[in-house]
Amino acid sequence: MGKVVGKVIVVVIFIGILLSLFSGLFYMVKDRGDSSRTLKALSFRIGFSVALFILLLVLWKLGVISPHGVHP
Repeated sequence: MGKVVGKVIVVVIFIGILLSLFSGLFYMVKDRGDSSRTLKALSFRIGFSVALFILLLVLWKLGVISPHGVHP
């Protein structure tokens, strides 16, 4: 897996997190608590977040990405 492919996957998962977060907000406002669509959307967000964290760890261990800090 190349560096570009790894970064594209990370961006796609991050966009999925944002979409599920906003769909949860939409369902919460629209349904007024009458359905479980909000719970499902936010559960997907948690799943995407865990998947992103695991993917970042795997990409780091494989050497595709490298952590860096802010240097003074």
